[in-house]
Amino acid sequence: FSYSYNDPMAKMYFWHPAFDNYPVVGVNWKQATAFCVWRTQLWSNYRTSKGLYTEGEFRLPTEAEWEYAALGYIADNPQPRKSEKQRGEELIANKQIYSWKNDGFDNLRATARGSWQGAYLANFKRGNGDYMGTAGGLNDRSAIPAPVTSFFPNGYGLYNMSGNVSEWVADVYRPLTGLEEDDLNPYRGNVFQKVDMSGGAGNLRDSLGRIKEVPESDSALVNRRNYQHAYAIDYLDGDSMSRVDYGYGITTLISDKSRVVKGGSWNDMPYWLSPGTRRFLEEDESSSTIGFRCAMTHYGAPEGLSSKMRNGNFFPKRRQKR
Repeated sequence: FSYSYNDPMAKMYFWHPAFDNYPVVGVNWKQATAFCVWRTQLWSNYRTSKGLYTEGEFRLPTEAEWEYAALGYIADNPQPRKSEKQRGEELIANKQIYSWKNDGFDNLRATARGSWQGAYLANFKRGNGDYMGTAGGLNDRSAIPAPVTSFFPNGYGLYNMSGNVSEWVADVYRPLTGLEEDDLNPYRGNVFQKVDMSGGAGNLRDSLGRIKEVPESDSALVNRRNYQHAYAIDYLDGDSMSRVDYGYGITTLISDKSRVVKGGSWNDMPYWLSPGTRRFLEEDESSSTIGFRCAMTHYGAPEGLSSKMRNGNFFPKRRQKR
């Protein structure tokens, strides 16, 4: 399958300079995950060469992280308290359908007065065959993926969380994940591992500098309450009692290799642009509509790394009244 009409471009698609500012497509989940590993190593080597702190690694975001980032709710927060300008509120008064603030009639076009009023806010398919409008009446102006900064970012400053290309996330797909998982940043797809000590303490890394790991043994997990087997990506993670069989290719297309795809693409109707919608594809398959973005675990206070911003509320000591 070619991603360009020009044959030389098709042969060198992934590194052709014409696509430098476009989202990558045509990569499967495994390739996207491998890129995160490669980027982590590149980043770590650079930071080490500069004598900088190197903690952290790139990875695919979990479905919960991706959806939270896509909603960009900071733009909908009420006015902060006068005494604490950086304090957000938990009240979300105006629910939004897509990744930008819900302040328009149909939520798909810019509503602020000015030259951009009425312009489409994402790259999507308005109707059958309508990828960018018609001659003399273009809407999103993109028949295929557009440069990554072609449309307005959401409240968190993230581009194309709705539209342009769909994106892989880390989770294994299950139809009822939204009902079964409701805790902080849930993730389905765990294969619990430990550091491989079989080669001794001096042989813990592979040829690429990564820590070698092996699955935890069942004998070590027999007394655990949350999971009894290292491979725990099936129905209800760690649930050894359900014995659910999805019958891949017989009764369903869902398997343990089905990974969640989020966000809409240039080839999708508006429904799929909502952050809450979800689809799946086998982790070793790819599509011209699916790309990915990297995430990294943040260490420290949620507001930033400033010495004035710490985890928790710290109350000053007060002199007691006598």
